[in-house]
Amino acid sequence: MNETETQFHTLKEPFRLQGGAVLEEVTLAYERYGSGFETIVVFHALTGSQHAAGFTPDVPGLAIEWTDECQSGWWEGFIGPGMALDTDRFTVICINYLGGCYGSTGPSSIDPATGRRYGATFPELTLTDLVDSQMQLLTEIGIDRVHGVVGGSVGGLMCVIAATKYPDRVERVIPIAAGLGVTSLQVLHNFEQMFAITADPAFLEGDYYETGQPELGLGLARMIGHKTFVSLATMRERARDEVLPGANLGGYQVGHPLESYMFHQAAKFVRRFDANTYLRIMEVWQRFDLEAQVGAPERELLARCRDQKWLLFTIDSDVCFYPEEQSEMYDRLEEAGVPVRWFTVHSVKGHDSFLIEPWLYQPLLADFLT
Repeated sequence: MNETETQFHTLKEPFRLQGGAVLEEVTLAYERYGSGFETIVVFHALTGSQHAAGFTPDVPGLAIEWTDECQSGWWEGFIGPGMALDTDRFTVICINYLGGCYGSTGPSSIDPATGRRYGATFPELTLTDLVDSQMQLLTEIGIDRVHGVVGGSVGGLMCVIAATKYPDRVERVIPIAAGLGVTSLQVLHNFEQMFAITADPAFLEGDYYETGQPELGLGLARMIGHKTFVSLATMRERARDEVLPGANLGGYQVGHPLESYMFHQAAKFVRRFDANTYLRIMEVWQRFDLEAQVGAPERELLARCRDQKWLLFTIDSDVCFYPEEQSEMYDRLEEAGVPVRWFTVHSVKGHDSFLIEPWLYQPLLADFLT
């Protein structure tokens, strides 16, 4: 595995958010793979990072831990020489979200105006803010047009925004396990997770950096979300018959392998992720409204994409972004006259299939990109 390194870029001007707030200084963390003439942008999922491939041993200046889990690229099986995102042909760029906690300006960053971490004062974001900041970075490093954008889950929603708001800058669009909006079930799951964090007494309304993470709330939020990302069959397989020692929830002793598995997932997560960032990113998903945030009726927005090529992926066992969402997206794109292909991945792994089963995606991805 090749050693890689996170780079940092500070935008040349203050960044105005859709809500009206202005961030005087925005730094975005990103990684770059390959040196091809054509560029592919990878939008990471909800709790991902800029580190999509290779081995990055550390990222300086983080308020959370860059754990062993973070050091290996989260899309390692997709990016590299001869792979679907072929670094012999393409330059592949992945950028940590604005509001993130892996090096981009976010709630855990130092506010230059106060010398303290932003915490609760970090402004609200939209998914379009995240896309706009990344497109501005690309412009400033000399990339005006990209061969493709690809992303799974929330990253897939960002593909839709990039394609509709910047149709002249994007040639190919690959949303994986995503949709055109937010479903009622997603709203409920997201709300439960946000409530879990803010209800933890250790949250301190977001100003917990001197006292420590709201670990119980953040861990519970992770468990609520995790059960929509991983299929029950996969959970049972991973849990086996093991019960990890020491998993005591203030009087309730964990005793079932599935309980132990979920507790372990939560314990890993609170080490590597910031609670305020989790809230901000959950909120941008919760408030996603394509028409309102890009500024035109949906049919008109999709019609802008007629000169692009789209490839949609569905995961048949997905209970986070159900297959019906991609079916609806396909129909809307066809109605708008957009060249679109749609492929269903048959997997027992659930939503996370796009992270862990590259062989199911590679042939079609490689063909579509070349």
